[in-house]
Amino acid sequence: MGKSVLRDKSYDFAIRIVKLSRYLMGDKKEFVLSKQVLRSGTAIGALIREAEFAQSKADFVSKMSIALKEANETDYWISILLDTGFINQDQFDSLNADCRELLAMLIATVKTGKNK
Repeated sequence: MGKSVLRDKSYDFAIRIVKLSRYLMGDKKEFVLSKQVLRSGTAIGALIREAEFAQSKADFVSKMSIALKEANETDYWISILLDTGFINQDQFDSLNADCRELLAMLIATVKTGKNK
């Protein structure tokens, strides 16, 4: 999978996260966790976009590594939201599948970047 697939998937995921945050704040009146997941979930795509214009291979790997950390953090917040009852199992399963896919793609990208 190339960079454009990762870029598109991270953008689509960010849109889902924005909608999740809006739902959490509006319907669930949850304001702390929603901001955490919003910050980390939208940072993934922003960092991937930054990496497109990296100044060097090391800069590219660094930005992708930070995106990987943000994806891992987002996975954590999604789990917390499930376990505290703010989202249901179906919502979790869908978000988690997308997040796990991003994690796998970012792991592969970072490994490839380090080995070139």
